[in-house]
Amino acid sequence: MSGERRTMSSKANVKSGVPRAANNEVSTRRAVITVGLIFIASLTALFYVYTSFPELKKDERQYMKLPLHIEDAKNLGKLLERYKDLYYFQVMAGLFITYIFLQTFAIPGSIFLSILSGFLFRFPIALLLVCTCSAIGATLCYLLSSLLGRRLLYRYFPEKARAWTIIVTKHHDNLLNYMLFLRMTPLLPNWFINLASPVIGVPMMPFTVGTFFGVAPPSFVAIQAGQTLHNLTSSRDAWSWNSVIILCVFALFSLLPVLYKQKLKKKFE
Repeated sequence: MSGERRTMSSKANVKSGVPRAANNEVSTRRAVITVGLIFIASLTALFYVYTSFPELKKDERQYMKLPLHIEDAKNLGKLLERYKDLYYFQVMAGLFITYIFLQTFAIPGSIFLSILSGFLFRFPIALLLVCTCSAIGATLCYLLSSLLGRRLLYRYFPEKARAWTIIVTKHHDNLLNYMLFLRMTPLLPNWFINLASPVIGVPMMPFTVGTFFGVAPPSFVAIQAGQTLHNLTSSRDAWSWNSVIILCVFALFSLLPVLYKQKLKKKFE
């Protein structure tokens, strides 16, 4: 009887151990497949926007592409400006979907779309468009990273993951303010913030809200520069020392509530 029990217990251990490893592999595969399907669906949406746009002339088709530098943005801006009055919503939808695509998959180039928005639309519309696209795209990137990035981090860097999680938990009540600060300052690139936030345990609500309002000041600068797009020679021309100082002031203001809370806490301890 004792031999039978040992055999049964060893079988149970094997059965309980193997499925766990198998489940982890299956869940990782599912995550990779899900990310791939989302990427394909996004490319399909971009292709649909491109094909549903009015038929372009032969000399115009070369400019219908993602802007990788300021000259691309200038040429695309001139092209879209010609069609904006007759196809206003198609042009806006194209910018909207493209912007979200770049943000979702952490692809560089959204700064040029912010500049283009300022060139094509009135300032309030352009600002709302850029902030909305940034919030939606960043949130989708957040979801993709939480789907796959968390697994990879905890699998290959478990100690760092735990340390970062402890830090986030410690400052849980002030995450919105920290997110505003990070979005306003160039300390960390936006793509890194999008990918790292779910991995280290930043909740989605402060992440999304902080992104929407936090990108407003730098977007203000880019949109304003878009109004003089023809005079720009580089995306760096959009920035001046005055704009950098203003952004730093806004960023410091976002941390004032945190400092005030800490002072009150020390006072009553």
